[in-house]
Amino acid sequence: MGLLDNMKAKLSPAKDKVSGLAQQHGEKIERGLDKAAKVVDEKTKGKYSKKIHTGTGKAKDAMDRLAQKEDTGPADTGPGTGLSGDSGTPPASPPPTSPPSASPPPSSPPPASPPPAS
Repeated sequence: MGLLDNMKAKLSPAKDKVSGLAQQHGEKIERGLDKAAKVVDEKTKGKYSKKIHTGTGKAKDAMDRLAQKEDTGPADTGPGTGLSGDSGTPPASPPPTSPPSASPPPSSPPPASPPPAS
């Protein structure tokens, strides 16, 4: 069993508990996110409104996915994973288009020669 498997096994009970809490208190969490976003937006005088709104939306989406995990089965087929055919959140990064090449990285150019002595 690898390190990642060990970590997943140890964190599984905590993840289940957080999922249950997200289901129970989802509305309170969303209100808290909105309230925090409003305070930050006021403190920054609207300068970062778009970023704050985007971040708040992503936090709410993540909370919703976590809360729905128990209802929809394994996390790998839940909303936002792209495996169930839904139109959830896209993956964090696209898959690699090709395997890394076996060629060594390009070498750096030789250092410049010192100026001639006078």
